[in-house]
Amino acid sequence: MTDVDLTALSHTVVWLTFALAFVFGAVLQRTHFCTMGALSDIVNIGDWNRMRMWWLAIGVATIGTGILASQGIIDPVKAIYTTPRFTWLSYIVGGWLFGFGMVLASGCGSKTLVRIGGGNLKSLLVFTMIGLSAYMTLKGVFAVLRVTAIDSVQTTFATSQDLPTLLGGMFGGDIQRAQLVLGLVIGGAFVIAALARREFWTFDNLLGGLAVGAIIVALWYVSGKVGYVAENPNTLEESFVATNSGKMEALSFVSPLAYTLYWLMMWSDTSNIITLGIASVLGVIAGSFVYALVSRNFRWEGFQGTEDTANHMAGGMLMGFGGVTALGCTVGQGLSGVSTLALGSFVAIAAILAGGVCAFKYQMWRIERSV
Repeated sequence: MTDVDLTALSHTVVWLTFALAFVFGAVLQRTHFCTMGALSDIVNIGDWNRMRMWWLAIGVATIGTGILASQGIIDPVKAIYTTPRFTWLSYIVGGWLFGFGMVLASGCGSKTLVRIGGGNLKSLLVFTMIGLSAYMTLKGVFAVLRVTAIDSVQTTFATSQDLPTLLGGMFGGDIQRAQLVLGLVIGGAFVIAALARREFWTFDNLLGGLAVGAIIVALWYVSGKVGYVAENPNTLEESFVATNSGKMEALSFVSPLAYTLYWLMMWSDTSNIITLGIASVLGVIAGSFVYALVSRNFRWEGFQGTEDTANHMAGGMLMGFGGVTALGCTVGQGLSGVSTLALGSFVAIAAILAGGVCAFKYQMWRIERSV
């Protein structure tokens, strides 16, 4: 066995993650890439351009991940999204609550970080509420409800739940071939849908979709290839260094917010190290902040009143609970998860979108009542 310097390898993964997240934050600040914003545009003004940007990102991420997997560079089966446990109720309930919460809080987890970088003090409170609620759902009082009442309702597959494995028989059992073909077909369908309308073809729209999708693929490579250790000298088992889950990770912005808060609170604890998730949170804020300064878009923004404050607090709590329960957010499940072609990711993102639409309907109802 070749000796591995786990500390140095962990530092490499963390710094690469920070760099990629920095670019991610800057791109989102420039292009206004946002799933909640995309839903808002559709519901309120019938504009699908930001949704097409998201589709393009999904397509690029899915194609890139399929290519990496087909070449044996990474193994999506070792990601958190593809386990045999198909917790369908968790995907639906958690996803719906997250979607409803992101509308109340004016954005999902990634948008919250981008807005913090741009000077939005409301998002700083949302960050805190997401992190608190997420940690309570991971290990605290909400975890009891999640584990006993929601996660326990499940179906367990004989194999992992990713489509290439489930449909591997159609490809003669050649899973890597299935990963390539399905990645190209499903990812290609998203790309075609995104590019179908010429009005979408603006620099910012293309930049947002292409860059975000490519960053997801790059993160899979960093965690699944650079950070992969076939035999950890401490455990004698395979491991992915600098991850909180112990599995291959890419971008996600619910649990990492909780881990970031814990890291800040336990700074003096030498066993409390920066992980891929924490580095991604810090990187997005830094990237957004730098771009906001350079573009002269940085400005302080606060709450408009008591109801505005309450909505953002409630939204953050819902996102924290919902995101942990659904195993991800609009980025975690909607981009990272879908790129692995995990069946649960498609269910979760559909539930998130449904929750978001319901929240917009609720807001319209509130406005009509106040008139």
